[in-house]
Amino acid sequence: MLSVNEYFDGKVKSIALQGDTLPATVGVISPGEYEFGTSKKEVMTVVSGALTVQLPGSDNWVRYGAGDAFEVVANASFKAKAEVDTAYFCTYE
Repeated sequence: MLSVNEYFDGKVKSIALQGDTLPATVGVISPGEYEFGTSKKEVMTVVSGALTVQLPGSDNWVRYGAGDAFEVVANASFKAKAEVDTAYFCTYE
């Protein structure tokens, strides 16, 4: 069964699913700057558009375009900026 999640006044929307081996979400992030928290390890792949991300413990911002992926440890937070509507696929461990 799919479940729809909405964050930041509807500017981030995702659909949760059970992947072949891990739970996952697919979603869209509207232009803006956001801070996300994790409860599990996340591997996020940008499908379309781009995200500029500041990972936990880093002062640097790194841009991830379509096809790029990054990992975030469990029980942390990270910042992300989108300049255009950006689609992603994220798995949770």
